[in-house]
Amino acid sequence: MTDTDIWTVIALLTLATFLTRATFWLVGHHITIPKRIHEALRYAPACALAAIIVPDFLIRHEQIDVSLKNPQLVAGLIASIFFLYKRSMLGTILLGMTAFTLIRLLS
Repeated sequence: MTDTDIWTVIALLTLATFLTRATFWLVGHHITIPKRIHEALRYAPACALAAIIVPDFLIRHEQIDVSLKNPQLVAGLIASIFFLYKRSMLGTILLGMTAFTLIRLLS
């Protein structure tokens, strides 16, 4: 690829990113979303996060592993219980990573 090709790709990707992200900001006041859909969209971030995290907890060596020998699952459960009890995001991250490291090193 030449320098011109690279800069053209960068410019087009910048434009595509801007258009897809700014569309609702630019014309959002003209679009009316039904109340039911608006209420359902409140759960979209939690669903997206679950779709990313749950497979990471459950899939180990390209297989579903729900046993206590799965360090990701055990550390995730420990961190989740801690978060439900303390509501501390930093503490949850630190405890989860510490638990995962210790479980992995001890197994």
